[in-house]
Amino acid sequence: MKTTVAFLVLLIASTASPAPSGSGYHLLKKIPVPGSGSWDYLTIDETARRLYISHGTQVNVIDVDSGSIVGKIPNTLGVHGIALAPELGRGFISNGQSSTVTVFDLKTLKAVGEVKSGKKPDAITYDPATSQVFAWRQ
Repeated sequence: MKTTVAFLVLLIASTASPAPSGSGYHLLKKIPVPGSGSWDYLTIDETARRLYISHGTQVNVIDVDSGSIVGKIPNTLGVHGIALAPELGRGFISNGQSSTVTVFDLKTLKAVGEVKSGKKPDAITYDPATSQVFAWRQ
């Protein structure tokens, strides 16, 4: 009996672990984001201090310093990713439902073009070395 109890005590002690300590992260501010549907990718423009959030059928743009919404890029059906090309003054949005990539002006946030892509683009990136944009399904 003593052996069984001692074994159980050792078993419990060996599986017990200390409570995890705090991560050091904490919530600074909540920013309500307008629009319906879910969100997908987030992209930050560190120089302009803007956060781009793909959200359903639009991209919401937030000033990270003030937390205010500074604009939106509408009509991006099934929006997924956002790639930025600051040296070109352009951004690129992959639209999965319409199988297109929207090209927009980084200053005005207005769409300046739309390019047909392969079927249902998801991830998107800009390569500054070649000045090319790549969009693909995952």
